[in-house]
Amino acid sequence: MKYIFTLIWSFLLVTMLNYVVSSVQDVPFDFLLGAILSVVVAVIIFIIAAIIPNDPVVTEHH
Repeated sequence: MKYIFTLIWSFLLVTMLNYVVSSVQDVPFDFLLGAILSVVVAVIIFIIAAIIPNDPVVTEHH
């Protein structure tokens, strides 16, 4: 379920960013580019989540 929501949020946020940047730079909006970039961003997020450990850090007090 977390993968589906990550893909959905990635799609929404990257497409929105693509639209805003294309409007500011006065270039045509390319929906397909935003969709492809959102998948790339989601894969990068999955890789980062797999690399970062979930275990809590144990600190020893002397």
